[in-house]
Amino acid sequence: MSQPSVILATASYDHTIRFWEAETGRCYRTIQYPDSHVNRLEITPDKRYLAAACNPHIRLFDVNSNSPQPVMTYDSHTNNVMAVGFHCEGKWMYSGSEDGTVKIWDLRAPGCQKEYESVAAVNTVVLHPNQTELISGDQNGNIRVWDLRANSCSCELVPEVDTAVRSLTVMWDGTMVVAANNRGTCYVWRLLRGKQTMTEFEPLHKLQAHNGHILKCLLSPANKYLATASSDKTVKIWNVDGFKLEKVLTGHQRWVWDCVFSVDGEFLVTASSDMTARLWSMPAGKEVKVYQGHHKATVCCALHD
Repeated sequence: MSQPSVILATASYDHTIRFWEAETGRCYRTIQYPDSHVNRLEITPDKRYLAAACNPHIRLFDVNSNSPQPVMTYDSHTNNVMAVGFHCEGKWMYSGSEDGTVKIWDLRAPGCQKEYESVAAVNTVVLHPNQTELISGDQNGNIRVWDLRANSCSCELVPEVDTAVRSLTVMWDGTMVVAANNRGTCYVWRLLRGKQTMTEFEPLHKLQAHNGHILKCLLSPANKYLATASSDKTVKIWNVDGFKLEKVLTGHQRWVWDCVFSVDGEFLVTASSDMTARLWSMPAGKEVKVYQGHHKATVCCALHD
């Protein structure tokens, strides 16, 4: 099977995962997924596999195959898996779940290698660029740093009591982290390397980005922009130098659940309850392609170009 150089995938409440030709908008592969909805998609660094975070398992699909069957299933979570991602060299996978745990998985083995107890339902997990710390956000409003070498929680903070942390994003150079919550607020910290190389948080900015929920926040690869996707049907683009609003991406008709930047930061893909995914030009702030084919809400997207 000939494979596009750009891997773009979406998942929907219609129980399908779709692969798209980014430039033409044509769907060239559909995976039926009857036993669960998919909460999150992530592509491995080598572009070989697509991970689907579901309820309560994670499934790994071969990107270069037409087979509807997963190549591996990871079982051990007991509730919705809300976050999934990979070590930069693809050595292992991490996940976070509404069962209150963060887990580490060896991709070559079906069992869970490490487990961290967050207690409250975990909504979001990101890997620090140093590849040795995971940062999680949960339903009770806690942000925790998990030191993978010491196997312990090295830092804990609560930006807003009893307000769920919906999404976390960390800058590619490891100098900044942003947390978005259910009240439309983004909290920004400068990340400092403290004693024993532990990460310390220095408050930098509080941004009232939306009136509704922020469902995803994401820093661009070039460390220039922060994107916030919201229940107000928009995605806002903020300049991280001062957090001034640069652009508002309008066109989706319902909640915008997910977004992902191209590697050069020139494009953004979004997924929405209006059943579409869309490709946006960052310089123009305009929609350049609509991906139509799902029959229910499109809730997550993954891009590797």
